[in-house]
Amino acid sequence: MEKNDILEVTCAALGTQGEGIAKKDGVTMFVPGLLPGERAEVRVLKVKGTIAYARVEELLTPAEVRVRPRCAVFGKCGGCQLQHLKYHVQLKFKAGLVRDAFKKIAGLEVPVEGCERSEREYGYRNKLQMPIGRRNGENVVGFYAERSHRIVPTQGCPLHPDWSEGLISALLGFMEKCGLDGYDEETGEGQLRHIVVRELKKKYIVTLVSTVPEIKGIDYLLFLLDKVFPAYSFWLNVNDKKTNVVFGEEFRLIKGPGFYECQDGGIVYEVGPRTFVQVNENVRGKLYDRALLAADEGDTVVDCYAGGGLLTAKFAAKCKKAYGIEVVPEAHECAEKLRTGNGFGDKMVNLCGRVEDLLPGVLEQAEDPLVVLDPPRAGVAREVLRLLMQKKVGRIVMISCDPATLARDVGILTGALTEQEGALVKTPPHGPYRLVTAEPFDMFPQTRHIETFAALERTDR
Repeated sequence: MEKNDILEVTCAALGTQGEGIAKKDGVTMFVPGLLPGERAEVRVLKVKGTIAYARVEELLTPAEVRVRPRCAVFGKCGGCQLQHLKYHVQLKFKAGLVRDAFKKIAGLEVPVEGCERSEREYGYRNKLQMPIGRRNGENVVGFYAERSHRIVPTQGCPLHPDWSEGLISALLGFMEKCGLDGYDEETGEGQLRHIVVRELKKKYIVTLVSTVPEIKGIDYLLFLLDKVFPAYSFWLNVNDKKTNVVFGEEFRLIKGPGFYECQDGGIVYEVGPRTFVQVNENVRGKLYDRALLAADEGDTVVDCYAGGGLLTAKFAAKCKKAYGIEVVPEAHECAEKLRTGNGFGDKMVNLCGRVEDLLPGVLEQAEDPLVVLDPPRAGVAREVLRLLMQKKVGRIVMISCDPATLARDVGILTGALTEQEGALVKTPPHGPYRLVTAEPFDMFPQTRHIETFAALERTDR
């Protein structure tokens, strides 16, 4: 098998990235856009030993579960991998992702619950983040292609509400009229890098990321955005560093209050341009309700990686006391406003700093706490896991957006993964914890991503 060969293959399964997997002449082929049972002619793009990557040239036998993607750039943009698959099959695939991650990474046979569906299959995202660049002498706004920083231009995104189309049109019109350029990552030239929008109950926080502190003609952009959003705040963020990080440190408010209040279950909370909020409001509600079921009224809860404090507040409303630990100062400030605004007083304690640094002191104060871990994609810091085991924390709830890092962290807590000479090695589970449940929630329909709730308890309880 060589590059550019045209081969006929039959897809056997879906891989962890949502791509089709086929076997040919002893070689495992990964083919994006191919579904199980489908027969197709594919072009080989790369061969490395017994692994090959290919693309579909002609679909010969489509599967019954195939549907027409809504997006014109599906397959080019790296944001979606499953728009061509019926939604109920997506849910089964994602439950399988979680189950397989536990088995392959930690050697754990875990009975994973069925995947909780999203009320909306499209238009569910409340946050839009798009890079701005230049290609062939023209400005482009879109999303990155899979595993690259090449921008795929688009006129709108069906995962977002209709306002995404108006926003992109307004931004490109503004740049053309005012002679502004998108950012070139190689040369560092160009004034505009990203546009980020957060929707909060029909109110919007728009942040334009620029390499310079002053943007000419900014009033014209606001004029155009007035036609897109009924009520919005506009921030200018300055990021002149050659980095993959979206935001720089400097934020300047140009229009609106900057922060907006929202309500969830009777709790009033505030969100700013950097505050983390789950992107799918419907599934977030289901996920948080499930987390609350793990706590009793007399419990003390320690919410690690707490964001703007909404889940911490929900625990404070139900339980004896709740601590929230968050490293982002803006999110911590929002949590503090939430605490005082809702009258939680000493029932809710917000701490700003790294979980690794602050959790030891909290565990000294909290008696038999329920610890909630909702980390970023990289998972829980290893020293935090060691601390939980050392302090013999009785119950742990984990909320994860990556099955692989969840399986790794659960493997460490259960003893299914043991550190030997700096590497994690599979061993028979012998640790202080056992996994009680693992339940997937489809926070991200049409994509390969999945949110998972997991609960663990000490084996000696």
